[in-house]
Amino acid sequence: MLVVIGNILDTAEVEALREIAGELSFTDGRSTAGRYARDVKSNLQADPSEMREAVFAKVQQALGSNEVFRAVARPRHFARMLVSRYQPDMEYGLHVDDPIMQGSRTHLSFTLFLSDTETYDGGGLEIDDPIEQRVIRLRAGDVVIYPSTTLHSVERVTRGERLAVVGWVTSWVRDPGQREILYDLDIAAQDIFETSGKNPAFDRLHKAKSNLYRMWAEG
Repeated sequence: MLVVIGNILDTAEVEALREIAGELSFTDGRSTAGRYARDVKSNLQADPSEMREAVFAKVQQALGSNEVFRAVARPRHFARMLVSRYQPDMEYGLHVDDPIMQGSRTHLSFTLFLSDTETYDGGGLEIDDPIEQRVIRLRAGDVVIYPSTTLHSVERVTRGERLAVVGWVTSWVRDPGQREILYDLDIAAQDIFETSGKNPAFDRLHKAKSNLYRMWAEG
């Protein structure tokens, strides 16, 4: 399931993270690529620092406090995050993300865009789909979440700079079909609650969702 969430960060928050990113040092992104992705990866990634960790903490707080993100990801923890920069002629060819990062299984990947779309050309996130090729370019402060199992790429940037925070989530629920069922039940329960309050239908649906989550959650 691919989900876009708007306004994870507001304008002031995006600007603050961009200012911090301007103070970070960046190195060749191939250093974090897997064996087969290294040859098709051309970007820059922020070196470890206290300022970079502050960016990660802000992103984790923003995502963790968002109801839609929690319903989609069922996050157990964040396996890894990177501050990613693409400048002209940089791109990332077709690849699949590593299944294990820093000792944790990766279930979901996300890209939180920090550059305004009018400031750069290219740089779309391309999700390989058997029916159509999806190209995603979002406003600064928006995030796209997608299964880490998918083949995907980043288009060549032809103008400007594409700045983003990318990350990976370890979910309480390993199976993507089960996560989607729980998400649908969350949406249905919320609709009932907002239109009719805490009635017997809501209670039964909420019970079913909670017990499925209990059944499917690992750990």
